[in-house]
Amino acid sequence: MSEPTPAPDQCRHVAVDPESHRLSIELGPVPTPRADEVLIKVHSAGLNRADLLQCKGLYPPPEDASPVMGLEVAGTVQALGEQVTNWQVGDRICALTHGGGYAEYAVAPIGQCMPIPTGFSKAEAAALPEALLTVWHNLFQRAGLQSGERVLIHGGASGIGTLAVMMCSAMGAKVYTTAGTIEKCRALEAHGATCAINYKTEDFEEVLTGLGFNNKIDVILDMVGGDYIQKNLNLAAPEGRIVNIAYMRGFKAEVNFAPLLMKRITMTGSTLRAQTFAQKAVMVDEILSHVYPLLNSGQIKPLIDSIYPLDQVEQAHGHMQSGQHMGKIILKM
Repeated sequence: MSEPTPAPDQCRHVAVDPESHRLSIELGPVPTPRADEVLIKVHSAGLNRADLLQCKGLYPPPEDASPVMGLEVAGTVQALGEQVTNWQVGDRICALTHGGGYAEYAVAPIGQCMPIPTGFSKAEAAALPEALLTVWHNLFQRAGLQSGERVLIHGGASGIGTLAVMMCSAMGAKVYTTAGTIEKCRALEAHGATCAINYKTEDFEEVLTGLGFNNKIDVILDMVGGDYIQKNLNLAAPEGRIVNIAYMRGFKAEVNFAPLLMKRITMTGSTLRAQTFAQKAVMVDEILSHVYPLLNSGQIKPLIDSIYPLDQVEQAHGHMQSGQHMGKIILKM
């Protein structure tokens, strides 16, 4: 493998005006990897709703994180920290970053780095890290989803939702999901969902109850909140597990918690960014063992909605904000 061209002193990255929240492309120093980090020459970066919130000042990065947006990237290894032994310069890589992904060069802790799966483009690989870790942690680590169980995935057309549908189906679960158009619902069924419900025209609780699944959904992944909280409790099976990862309809709701007591339901939630590097490294190790065989065989492949050049980042954010996308939106450097 030929040696890559040395990294320049500066590279382009996306900057946010703190008052207007407008985005622009600026030059800044190429980051230097710490002892346990790699420097990645970024080909593609994935968009996430956390980026929209950070842009608006509603989701400030941790003090030790890069102020530049971007939580997941794919590209090639440019340089190694002094303690890194399991990667080589020039390797194809995708990674969950500690911020800084909206740039031509980014650093990532080695515990959050994964090889690009067989047959994947760099754009497809950039769609993986955030969604893979989110789905694995919440549905398999926290909720303990088992083959043969019924799982309800809200926000099925999102980057996380589409990958969750594929992963759960591939691992033997019976998948039910919600999305906002009939076209998105049909696409989700084509990718493994047993039943996809258009939440804009149908009440998902009524549909699933009509199918005989009231009190029979084992695991629910919810990023909506609001009035979904009560409906989830009603649908959950005895010993059911409900995991919340966002509250797009609001954090507050009037809820009758009697079903939680009577059915011994577990309600939990998480965010990924707040967890330690060590916790994320465990997720990555388990994903490499349990999910990567499905990726390398082509059984699971992320849906890419659209790819925008870096200088069209504002249009990319606007597209995500509109909710019209299905799957991941990618920035190409």
